[in-house]
Amino acid sequence: MSPTDIHLQADVLIIGGGPAGAWAALTAAGRGAKVVLVDKGYCGTSGATAPSGTGVWYVKPDEQAREEAMASREGLGGYLADRGWMKRVLDRTYANINSLAAWGYPFPVDETGQPHRRSVQGPEYMKLMRKKVQRAGVRILDHSPALELLADQHGVAGAAGVNSQTKATWKVEAAAVVIATGGCAFLSKALGTNVLTGDGYLLAAEAGADFSGMEFSTAYSLAPAFSPVTKSAFYVWATFYYEDGRVIEGAGSQRGRSVIARTLLKEPVYARLDKADDVVKKAMRQAQPNFFLSFDRLGIDPFTQKFPVTLRYEGTVRGTGGIHIVDESCATKVPGLYAAGDAATRELICGGFTGGGSHNAAWAMSSGYWAGEGAAGYALKQGAQAAGRGAKGLSEASGVPTGPSPAAGKSDAHEIVKAVQNEVFPYDRNWFRSGAGLQQGLNRLERVWREVKQGLGASDGNVVRIREAAAMTATARWMFASGLERRETRGMHRREDFPAQDASQHYRIVSGGLEQPWAKPLGQQGQPGRQDGAGGIQEAEVVNL
Repeated sequence: MSPTDIHLQADVLIIGGGPAGAWAALTAAGRGAKVVLVDKGYCGTSGATAPSGTGVWYVKPDEQAREEAMASREGLGGYLADRGWMKRVLDRTYANINSLAAWGYPFPVDETGQPHRRSVQGPEYMKLMRKKVQRAGVRILDHSPALELLADQHGVAGAAGVNSQTKATWKVEAAAVVIATGGCAFLSKALGTNVLTGDGYLLAAEAGADFSGMEFSTAYSLAPAFSPVTKSAFYVWATFYYEDGRVIEGAGSQRGRSVIARTLLKEPVYARLDKADDVVKKAMRQAQPNFFLSFDRLGIDPFTQKFPVTLRYEGTVRGTGGIHIVDESCATKVPGLYAAGDAATRELICGGFTGGGSHNAAWAMSSGYWAGEGAAGYALKQGAQAAGRGAKGLSEASGVPTGPSPAAGKSDAHEIVKAVQNEVFPYDRNWFRSGAGLQQGLNRLERVWREVKQGLGASDGNVVRIREAAAMTATARWMFASGLERRETRGMHRREDFPAQDASQHYRIVSGGLEQPWAKPLGQQGQPGRQDGAGGIQEAEVVNL
């Protein structure tokens, strides 16, 4: 196919084809909207859910069971979660999972004949969701990452991008847009995260959206040192060892990750799943067969032999930060722009501590449903001509490149990515935080950002790498700025210089800005993103495009 434009018009554009995007597309189409979905990969196989099994926060509508479910993580999350949102998610997840069963998803049946609906296998789940989305009449553009949003004086009005295989450019004009691009794992090689580079965050920031909970981004998951599979739940049955065979005391406790992280700063750590009995071993292999693939290929029995482990960074994929939403439809403060799944903040149901797979899976299908419903309602109210507004791309106004710079001697995107990873991967910089360390890291990231703004090249010729590098740099800046603002230890945010939780800081922190990152408590005097020097494209600037 020649690199010519694909120009489409729709009521709703969904950016991202994981579970949140699929539910958004399906729901919007069900409300009568004309829907286009674009995916950076292949909708149904890309992203963190597709290659893995995951638990789901599925709780039957029993008052005591629901109360226990909501209370289970409130303390870990620093009591920042919202009970109203928790109840909504539990209700919507229960209904959506039951819909999956009605559509033919093969939920297993227990020994009493009752269906077990508290987990799904990613390949079967996403294959079914793609089929449902297609049958609903949604146009899917695979391998088609978005490079910029379109906007006019009325708000967001679509997006433009490129097909990474054919190099054909595309533009979709739409009255409403849902960002469901997932979180940002900074190309850490965690399974399924190769497409999760914060692209949707950058798109949202260029439109003037804010973020919430970006300090809760220190999500490191246990993994075999030789494997990308980050299924930490299995390590409940593990004993951890030093290289000489001594047991690492405290490594298996609730605070064990910190013990392991401190040990890894000095020497290797080994694990053995030696607390699992035969029943548990069988259940593990059935629940997460891909966990064992690397072991089987290497001839290692993880139940009887020690193996090296690492803490692989997963950032905001398992963290709770993301785009700040302002109402129950998952709308952002930017007219026509919605956010769902890991791209949106999960503080509403998790507070400051990861929800792992189960809460994230529930949030993806619930927020996707609401965002699709909200976007469809908004778009259809605009009328038949709302998509064809001649809106302009936002990247030019922000100054963040969407392709290689023609000037010689500019930085390569790969070098930018490496520089950002050097700030977010190390445990002593991003796990064990301090004010001085965060400020030094932010200063270094500001220098990286200036390089981004001066123009980038892509050694492999892939223009998408330019935007990925910019998105990761911007994401890290919001993380560190938010971490500086929260001068306490709460949830997964750990400050060495403020090791205790401070009751006076029982609030959420919003952040944003492209030229100058900012962060401050939600509801503080003044509007986030509107103060002088905040950077980014504010609503007033969108009006003038």
